[in-house]
Amino acid sequence: MSNGKADKGKVIAGVFIGMVLGIVAAGAVAWYVIEKKSTAFINKEHKSAAPVAPLAVNAPAAPGAASGVAETKQHFEFYKVLTDKPDNTSRNNARSKNAGAKPQITPSPATEMYFVQAGSFQNVGDAEKLKAKLAFSGFEASIQTANIPDKGVWYRVRLGPYNNGDAGKTIVALRQNGIVATQVQTQ
Repeated sequence: MSNGKADKGKVIAGVFIGMVLGIVAAGAVAWYVIEKKSTAFINKEHKSAAPVAPLAVNAPAAPGAASGVAETKQHFEFYKVLTDKPDNTSRNNARSKNAGAKPQITPSPATEMYFVQAGSFQNVGDAEKLKAKLAFSGFEASIQTANIPDKGVWYRVRLGPYNNGDAGKTIVALRQNGIVATQVQTQ
C-alpha cells in the first residue's frame, strides 16, 4: 500500500516540475524576443532596402506629375454625425455660408422619398444611444422631435431620405447589424 502513495507523490512531483520547466521556457522565449526586438521574426529582405526619405507635407509637386498621395489631414466625422454639428474644415465652408441652413432634397414627382426609422423614444438619452450605435455601424442618423397628442414628446431616430430601393437596402443592412427598422414615407 505504501507503494501506491509513493507513485502518487512521484506523479504530482513530475507534474509540478513540468509546469515549472514550461514557465521557465516561456519566460526565456519572451526575454529572447524582447531583447532581440523581434528581429528574429523580421524578413531579412527588408533590411537590404535603401531607406526612403519622408515627403515634405507642404512640398510642391513637380509640374505635370501626379502626386498620387492623398491629403495628409484626416477628417473625422464621428463627432459631427453624433451631434449634427458641422466640423470646421474647409470642405464645410459652403455650408457655413448658408448660415446653418440644411440643404433641402426636393424629390421629383415621379419618385417618392422615404425615411428609415430605427427607433422612437420618449427619453432623448435613449435616442442618442441608438444614434451613437448607428454611427459606430457606419450609418448617419438624425433625431427628429415629434409632439404626439395625449402621448407627449417622442424622439425619432431616422436615416435618409432615400428612394424606395435604397431605403430597403438600408433596412437590410441595419437588420444585419441587429437593428430593426421600418420604412416611413416623407411628408
